[in-house]
Amino acid sequence: MDQEFEDMDSDGKWQNLYIEIRNQSHECPYKIAKYPENRNRNRYRDVSPFDHSRVKLGSTENDYINASLVVMEEAQRSYILTQGPLKNTCSHFWMMIWEQRTKAVIMLNRVMEKGSEKCAQYWPTAMEQDMAFRDTGFLVTLLSEDIKSYYTTRVLELQNVHTGEKREIYHFHYTTWPDFGVPDSPASFLNFLFKVRESTSLGEDHGPAVVHCSAGIGRSGTFSLVDTCLVLMDKRKDPSSVDIKSILLDMRKYRMGLIQTPDQLRFSYMSVLEGAKYIMGDSSVQKRWRELSKEDQAPTPDSPPPLQPQDHCRSVRLNGSLRGGPPQSEEVEDGRPESDQTPSSPAQAPGSTEVDVDSSSTPKRRREDSLSGRTAQQQSIPRTNDSEEKKRKSLGCICCT
Repeated sequence: MDQEFEDMDSDGKWQNLYIEIRNQSHECPYKIAKYPENRNRNRYRDVSPFDHSRVKLGSTENDYINASLVVMEEAQRSYILTQGPLKNTCSHFWMMIWEQRTKAVIMLNRVMEKGSEKCAQYWPTAMEQDMAFRDTGFLVTLLSEDIKSYYTTRVLELQNVHTGEKREIYHFHYTTWPDFGVPDSPASFLNFLFKVRESTSLGEDHGPAVVHCSAGIGRSGTFSLVDTCLVLMDKRKDPSSVDIKSILLDMRKYRMGLIQTPDQLRFSYMSVLEGAKYIMGDSSVQKRWRELSKEDQAPTPDSPPPLQPQDHCRSVRLNGSLRGGPPQSEEVEDGRPESDQTPSSPAQAPGSTEVDVDSSSTPKRRREDSLSGRTAQQQSIPRTNDSEEKKRKSLGCICCT
C-alpha cells in the first residue's frame, strides 16, 4: 500500500481516482426526500438520503430525517451519516438518537463559517446547561465538557420526558477541520479517531454512532471510511487485503457522494496507512500522534464566539415548530431558478467553496462547511454505564449491488 500511495502522489493520479470512483458509484432512488413536506427538512437540496437506507423516525407522523444508515457488515460497524441539524430538525435529531440507541455523536464541522450558519446549535452550552424539545419530549443536559486544542469532548444527558428514562451520550466535536479540506495531519485526525474508539461507542454494544458535518457526506465520509478500513485491517491482520476504493464504493451505496474532493480521498489513504502501523503492532505511534496533535495546547484564538441563545434550536419556546416560516438553507446554487431552491434560501456568500455532488445523475453544486469553536470551563469526563442494548439489526436489503 505504501508503494501504491507513493505512485499515486508522484504521478498526480488522485484526481483520476476520484473521478473513477464518481463514475463507478451507483445511484439509488431518493423519492421520499423530495416530497414537498420534506423540503424544509433538507439542508441542501442536492444531498438526499436514499430511500432504501434512510433512517426512519418512529414516533412522529412524518418519519423523514435527512440521515442514512451505513452498515459495513464484515467490519461490524454501523454509522448514521446525517446533515448538521436545522433549527426545525433538532428535535428530530435527538429523537433519532434515542430510537437508534446511539451512544456517541461525532461532529466534524463548526456551527458558523464565513458568517453563515452551517449547523444549528443543537446541544446546550455551559451557560444554559439544558435544552428542552417539547414537541418530541426530550431534554438534553450538559454534564461535562473537556476542551482540547482542536476538539472538544462533551458528555450529555438525554432524557425521555415521557418515560423519565435517561441516557448519557458522548459528543465528540472536531473543531478545526476546514471547509472542504482536511485536518492538519493524519496524526491529529487519528488521535481524535482513537479517542472516539476508546469510548467503546462505535462497537456493537451500542446503536450506530451518528456522524455529521454540514451535509453529512464529505468529512463524515472520510471519518467513516478510515475507521472501517482500520477495523478490517485489524480483523484480517493483512493491510494489503483492504481495498480502500472498494470499501468507499460499498459505503456510497448507502449515502450519496461520500468523500467530496481528491484531497479528502488522498487524506483518507494517508490516514489508513498511518493507522495501519498501530493496527500491526507498533503501539508507540499512538503516543506520537498525541504529541504531534498538540491537543493540550490552548484552542486557537480565531474561533468565533459562542452563539447567542436566539441562534440556537428554538425548541424551548417554539416546541420545535416552524414559527415565521421554514428554516434557512445555507445554499443557493448558481444558475438555478428560485422555484427550484430550498425555501427561504439566502444568497450565497461571496468566495464560498463549491463542488459537484457526484452521485446525482444531473450534476449539481453545493458547498460543505465548518463549524464554530466553543469556549467553556474544562471539566473531567465521568465514566458511563455501557450496558445498552445491542445495536438494531442491519438493513435487510441493499440496492445497486
